[in-house]
Amino acid sequence: QVQLVESGGGSVQAGGSLRLSCAVSGATNGRNCVGWIRQAPGKGREGVAAIYAGDGTTHYVDSVLGRFTISQDNGKNTVYLEMNSLKPEDTAMYYCAAGPAFPLCILGTSRNTPYWGQGTQVTVSS
Repeated sequence: QVQLVESGGGSVQAGGSLRLSCAVSGATNGRNCVGWIRQAPGKGREGVAAIYAGDGTTHYVDSVLGRFTISQDNGKNTVYLEMNSLKPEDTAMYYCAAGPAFPLCILGTSRNTPYWGQGTQVTVSS
């Protein structure tokens, strides 16, 4: 089993920044990929960013490219999502997610995303 605990959400004005953290623990072979999935009210899930635990390779959805950065601190077993130049359309519940295959862990399917955190709310006002 893999456990994921998020922190760092909040409210910010457009153009501002937030950093989300995901503390990762548990079986290592189930979390080769760790990432972030968001869901806005009334919308479907969207995979935002993923990182490969082995070498730090990253993957981003086009809408956040250049604004969001995913990183990992192996010593602290923590994955971060640095979010800059935030827009109102970034408002959503953000979930840390993990799975065995990179970057598939941000697809949100039961097969590719077996592990989820509890979620943290990000609200961006205009």
